[in-house]
Amino acid sequence: MTGRTLIPMMLLLLCLAVVAAMAAHNGSAWRPPAVPLVVHDPYFSIWSPSDKLAESWPQHWTGTTHALCGMVRIDGKTYRIMGAAPNGLPAMKQVGCCVLPTRTIYDFDSAGVRVRLTFTTPLLPNDLDLVARPVTYLSWEVHSIDKRQHEVSLYYDNSAELVVNAAKQAVVWSRPNVAALKVMRIGSQRQPVLKRSGDNLRIDWGYLYVGVPAEQPCSTVIAGGEKVRQAFADEGRLPKGDDTRMPRAANDDWPVMACAFALGKVGEQPASRHLLLAYDDMYSIEYLGTKLRPYWRRNGMDAAKLLQTAAQQYASLTERCKAFDEQLMADLARVGGAGYARLCALSYRQAIGGHKLAAAPDGRPMLFAKECFSNGCIATVDVIYPAAPIFMLLSNDLLKASVTPVLDYAAMKRWKHPFAPHDLGTYPKANGQVYGGGERTEENQMPVEESGNLLIVAAVICQLDGNTTYVEKYWPQLARWAEYLKHEGLDPPNQLCTDDFAGHLAHNANLSVKAIMALGAYAKMCARAGREDEAAQYRRTAESFAEKWAKMAADGDHYRLSFDRPGTWSQKYNLVWDRLLGLNLFPAEVGAKEMAFYKTKLNRFGLPLDNRTGYTKTDWTVWTATLAASRADFEAVMNPVYAFVSHTVPRVPLTDWYWTQNAKMQGFQARPVIGGVFIKMLSDPAVWKKYSSAPRGHSGQL
Repeated sequence: MTGRTLIPMMLLLLCLAVVAAMAAHNGSAWRPPAVPLVVHDPYFSIWSPSDKLAESWPQHWTGTTHALCGMVRIDGKTYRIMGAAPNGLPAMKQVGCCVLPTRTIYDFDSAGVRVRLTFTTPLLPNDLDLVARPVTYLSWEVHSIDKRQHEVSLYYDNSAELVVNAAKQAVVWSRPNVAALKVMRIGSQRQPVLKRSGDNLRIDWGYLYVGVPAEQPCSTVIAGGEKVRQAFADEGRLPKGDDTRMPRAANDDWPVMACAFALGKVGEQPASRHLLLAYDDMYSIEYLGTKLRPYWRRNGMDAAKLLQTAAQQYASLTERCKAFDEQLMADLARVGGAGYARLCALSYRQAIGGHKLAAAPDGRPMLFAKECFSNGCIATVDVIYPAAPIFMLLSNDLLKASVTPVLDYAAMKRWKHPFAPHDLGTYPKANGQVYGGGERTEENQMPVEESGNLLIVAAVICQLDGNTTYVEKYWPQLARWAEYLKHEGLDPPNQLCTDDFAGHLAHNANLSVKAIMALGAYAKMCARAGREDEAAQYRRTAESFAEKWAKMAADGDHYRLSFDRPGTWSQKYNLVWDRLLGLNLFPAEVGAKEMAFYKTKLNRFGLPLDNRTGYTKTDWTVWTATLAASRADFEAVMNPVYAFVSHTVPRVPLTDWYWTQNAKMQGFQARPVIGGVFIKMLSDPAVWKKYSSAPRGHSGQL
């Protein structure tokens, strides 16, 4: 077997070590609740909800079927490797599934043949053009494992479900002429661009493309799925000629775009093929009444050029993804352990794919987060904040892009509140806050929460840049929010925080910590900007608040949930910034006391969010674990989280809200807040510097 057919040895050994570690402390192998296949943004997001890729149909993150079908024909016998059809066809034995940051790799063995199917999504964070590029490569490597030659053919298709919100919607298809590629295209007939907004929705505008390099012998067809699949299963070929009965509903004989590769005789020398799966949404976001193009289209690139560029860069990008995955996995394991590396690998595409990167009218990148299955809001500040660590580590450009739409909005006259906004609307329409009192009243707002969030994120941006250039135009807003926290932050009145599902709470000790961290962070920004008097003033305020907090929240061997409730407790995850930003506002014994107490409250699958109930948040638990002064304490809090991942139901992309007693999801799934699990990496200054200072590979203006 040649090296080309293997994951690089170092990474393979790491994967095996992680699996062994999972088995050691969970009693079973690591089992992702859902496996990322094609994950780019909240609309182009396809996952496998099963242990075996051929056990069920892949799904959109919302749970709606987005059928991808794969088969392999060996010496006249056909096997399924992806999807639930054709009925009665045996599945090729799956012998491996490895989820890495930018790739998912499946291995199959049957009839003396090994097949490796790899999904590569080049979300390389220092290149915004690649992050924005909606193209995933599907590649196959096939070789003999019994020293004999075998006649092998490969099959792939995707259904029209990928281009409609509901299967009853009509679709049309065509074959665009693109140099050096064989291309098929499908989309909805009506093309209602940005017409609807909400949570449980799929895209129904734009076009899905399948592209196959012209140098690869391949037969293609667009026709009814059952007929096409059965023809390959029975005879190893596709029907001749595309179906011309259109427009028709996506569920009317289920039209598919299908490819078949005849590899001929395959021996120990591997044979490989690949294709491109791409989605051009044409317009991505409506921002304050203006339709924004996807970032990759900002300079006039169209779908044909997108496909050509991606095809030309296939070899270089797959190698870059391998190198990136190997390096990041090694560093994750070194900083947080094998289980931590596995968790971050599973979270990587979910975190980035819960956003959409669009171009502002002036070309600046704007990154819009979606509140997946919580309320469907867009650019929610208390989603941006927990998701931020992945960008703080890997791309300050993306971090800036995530807050730019909110800061621009907050600087407008229409935002009259003395605190920061909560959101910009309902995805994909970012036309102004819809949560709580919106722009009208202060009812059900999150004033301390969102003001603190944006001040902390702004401070990290300045720290990574080494200057305050980015925030200068927003300084009036930042100063206003800091002044608000100076008056309202120490002992917050009755209000919601990011954990709004738990209801209103007055005198929230963890929310107070956030305000104190934000004031300290603002003081650092002031000092960096040369505003020495203001820096000294806010530093004194933060120090005074921290001293008062330690007395107000004290409750024997721990600190309270709220200042007025003795006998209560909560995760103080906001305290993590005291060390990460070098604020040093609280004595070390505050964090040590909390960590010791948390270890007495652990359930089988995690640390509850607070004393009120048994549920927790995945992201906040990692933040809390990062308070630990030792690897042993970090792992004590994290090991139950790894067990949760392998036991949670239903089988959906990672939830961040679940029950610690039984690992069952309480709510939420596929949310970008899971990017918060990368926060442990920020606790290692050398690692943080290594990634945050890596060369950039894009041309955006920030």
